[in-house]
Amino acid sequence: MGRVAFESVTKRFGDVTAVDDLTLEIHDEELLVLLGPSGCGKTTALRMVAGLDDPTDGVIRIGDRVVNDVEAKDRDVAMVFQSYALYPHMTVRRNVEFPLRARDVPKEDRDSLVMEAARSLGIEDLLDRKPAALSGGQRQRVALARAIVRRPAAFLMDEPLSNLDAKLRVQTRAELVELQRRLAATVLYVTHDQTEAMTMGHRVAILNRGVLQQVDAPQAVYERPANLFVAQFVGTPPMNTIAGEVRTGGNDVVVHVPGGRVTLPAALGAAVRRKATTRDVVLGVRPEHLVLGASRPAGNGSAGEGMGTADGAGLPATVTVIESLGHERHVVCRLEDGTLVIVRQAGDEPVPSVGARVSIATDAEHLHLFEATSGSRIEP
Repeated sequence: MGRVAFESVTKRFGDVTAVDDLTLEIHDEELLVLLGPSGCGKTTALRMVAGLDDPTDGVIRIGDRVVNDVEAKDRDVAMVFQSYALYPHMTVRRNVEFPLRARDVPKEDRDSLVMEAARSLGIEDLLDRKPAALSGGQRQRVALARAIVRRPAAFLMDEPLSNLDAKLRVQTRAELVELQRRLAATVLYVTHDQTEAMTMGHRVAILNRGVLQQVDAPQAVYERPANLFVAQFVGTPPMNTIAGEVRTGGNDVVVHVPGGRVTLPAALGAAVRRKATTRDVVLGVRPEHLVLGASRPAGNGSAGEGMGTADGAGLPATVTVIESLGHERHVVCRLEDGTLVIVRQAGDEPVPSVGARVSIATDAEHLHLFEATSGSRIEP
């Protein structure tokens, strides 16, 4: 069984808590991505599974075995590093073979296993070269071959694509997903790259300051972030967040934001009413759910559910930057209080002018709401 589990695991370095009460299970044959900013504890968590760091508290299991006191060499895991960690004086063949020699596997078996691993990664014609004669992508494939040659219970990958150029990262990312599926391997994959997390993981676990924030399928994390940190971290560009103040009157619950107001849908408004102490909130909306329109002055009408001024127009803003990506563009706008909001547009839509006054609107169904103090999501 390739199952890996953290049970209330904490790791402290002196007064610094790197991982705080982590409970997480990586299922057999699952590719789970640990995602978070630098210094959030993801590599420390990986190193504890590998046996390179000891947990201060809690239990780590590989399969059904508690491995807290098991030596790293006896844990039946293989680690792939960002830096490749190849032996420069050895050929590719000897590098890939090294884990087998360390376990006294007979030579005839070593030869067949090395060739099988090399073929699976397309490096059989590189076996007699040394690492210095290889490109970055080839070195990464050698490191992967060395990891898979002995078929461990689990693979631990610490930002293995960070040293590759953008084009090669895309190619190697797809190859890793295919390799994991073909080997039916359990993989714990650490990265700060959201694209890697969203495209590779069966599930994504987001860490911040050593604390687990959310674990779910990538699309579920994107569509329903558990808190403000996840909302602002996951997504390229990230979710727009606008501070506001809740005001209730009559049947409507309205959030007043810079330059306008947002009338909440009935179910979300009811949830806010139930939290009687909630007054300061943060409104969230993804860039692709915003629409730009021509600016027009506020009137005296009434706004329906959604984002807008008193007459139903969108929030007034000024275009400050336009980032063109070919197939789409990101229009960066500034609200009246200086808050930046990004609107994602298709590449064939009319291009606004920098400095233009515009309105920004969205439908109520695309709104997210968070408590300003705790950052927790308010669910309807």
